Amino acid sequence: MKTTRLQVTLRYVKPALARVIDVPASATLPELHDLLQAAIGWTNSHLHQFVTPEATYGIELPGEEVWPQDQRDETGARLADLGARFEYLYDFGDGWTHDVEVLGPGVSVPGCVDGYGACPPEDCGGPGGYAELLDTLADPTHPDHDQMRGWTGNRLRPFDRAATDQRLRWVVGEVPESVRLLFDLVADGIKLTPGGRLPRTAVRSMQQHRPHWHPLGRPAATEDDLWPLVMLHDLLRRVGLLRLRHGVLSPTRAASDDLAVVRRLRTAFEPNAFTTEITELTTAVLVAYGPLPLAHLATRVHLLLGRGWQRDGQPVTQDDVRTAAGQCAAVMKGLDLIDNSEWRMWSAGPSARSLLPRASGLADYLATN
Repeated sequence: MKTTRLQVTLRYVKPALARVIDVPASATLPELHDLLQAAIGWTNSHLHQFVTPEATYGIELPGEEVWPQDQRDETGARLADLGARFEYLYDFGDGWTHDVEVLGPGVSVPGCVDGYGACPPEDCGGPGGYAELLDTLADPTHPDHDQMRGWTGNRLRPFDRAATDQRLRWVVGEVPESVRLLFDLVADGIKLTPGGRLPRTAVRSMQQHRPHWHPLGRPAATEDDLWPLVMLHDLLRRVGLLRLRHGVLSPTRAASDDLAVVRRLRTAFEPNAFTTEITELTTAVLVAYGPLPLAHLATRVHLLLGRGWQRDGQPVTQDDVRTAAGQCAAVMKGLDLIDNSEWRMWSAGPSARSLLPRASGLADYLATN
């Protein structure tokens, strides 16, 4: 993979903070935002902008005014559009400014090359508030020392290059093993049944790798016996990674490019949709807290849901969350986000960290707060 090496420096803070990171050269600005959040240690809790001498890029929210008025939608822009130097602004209330410089090509694997400095806690008041916070924490006789120490908790952690490197790789993403298994099965083209399903030999082969996909653990007779496989098959065709031609199913050209596969899989999760919210929160909770019964899982997910979610004009309840999680389970299992092979228990699957960036970032936040 071609990467670009960036040096990122947080302006106006002491102790100083900087990161040197390698990111995909083809990164879109939404992807770059996620990568910068992971590199610095922010929690993606506020708005942001990319600023160059020629233009300002940001997200557009329905019904909301933007500033400046000529702000461009970041969705269609890429890292290459920003030039050799640019600013990354985060949290317009606290006002964090990052100076970003393109150093040149990076190595073949994205990650964190070097860095120093702890990430300030979110909502601490920007550079000025951060300086006051550090002074208060350093002075046991300060009247607010105990209160601020309690508020800060363990959010002021030393920079860990290895951990940051791993987080960046998760944000870039990895192709789920279940997806690779299905790609391998249809690599040479496989003729579907008259009903448009995978033949029994392919279904049984998939079941050998994912026996828990059958609710009763019996040998599958048809694809419909493995509902996660049905959902995975449908999703891969929907996002353009599998195609059906003259009754034969085969991978598309995009399926040979890991970054393209991850990008297309992520498009299956519509931003701000309730099912996406449930999927991301469920995955994050299982990563942070470990295996949970569905009822306990629904309780934790419900607590994390933002206000405003409604069903039939009424606020979403824990029962609604439990039902929604059950409805999303087949897709989550098909993408290796969850594993409920243990009866009555839901666990994080092998791709829980490396497919959905928001779920991975939220898991880190929950585990450390």
